[in-house]
Amino acid sequence: MPVAIITGASKGLGRALAEALAERGWNLVLDARTPQVLEDTVAALAAYGTRVAALPGDVTDAGHRAELVAAAWRLGGVDLLVSNASALGAEPLVRLEELPLDGLRRALEVNAVAALGLVQEALPLLRSAAAGAVVTVSSDAAAEAYETWGGYGASKAALDQLAAVLAAEEPGLRVWAVDPGDMATDLYAAAVPDDDGPRPDPADVVPALLRLLDERPASGRYAAPALLEGRR
Repeated sequence: MPVAIITGASKGLGRALAEALAERGWNLVLDARTPQVLEDTVAALAAYGTRVAALPGDVTDAGHRAELVAAAWRLGGVDLLVSNASALGAEPLVRLEELPLDGLRRALEVNAVAALGLVQEALPLLRSAAAGAVVTVSSDAAAEAYETWGGYGASKAALDQLAAVLAAEEPGLRVWAVDPGDMATDLYAAAVPDDDGPRPDPADVVPALLRLLDERPASGRYAAPALLEGRR
């Protein structure tokens, strides 16, 4: 069975993707910072009968990243690496003049540096997979200028560039940066707590990611709404 590592997998898009892959028979290595919430996710996946290794921890910790890849190796390798864990830099978001530099450093560490570190750790297994793939979860804030989204957007723009260069350097892999679009997640609620407008459930975005896995288009940056529109 194929094996996926998913970071930030205890809720939101990470959990929704884990459930969809488990339904397809994938074995999973899941990461999140909150042990109890991660345990709840594992319990929900039990019905699918797949093997799940859940490791609570912080992706900025090199030892934790090594543990994730080692767990995947024990399950058979790494066919898919999904860098979904994200940090905002400030909660709620603030204008650049107020952005704590330590917050910006945290966003860069989680969203870009740790994502690259995990790729480096997993690269030998990804290369040896029959169809190795990397998904980095991006944001429209990486490409558009929105007030208060500067720090987070900068970190995601850095992640986009890392994904683009990785694709050029590793032509045997598929490397997809995916902008999921608006979603009703705890991350968005923390970013803009006063915005209570309706947003899509993360599970509604998962078919876009599954389309990438099914059709394996060229490496590049993709917007989930466009992938969903193309599937109709």
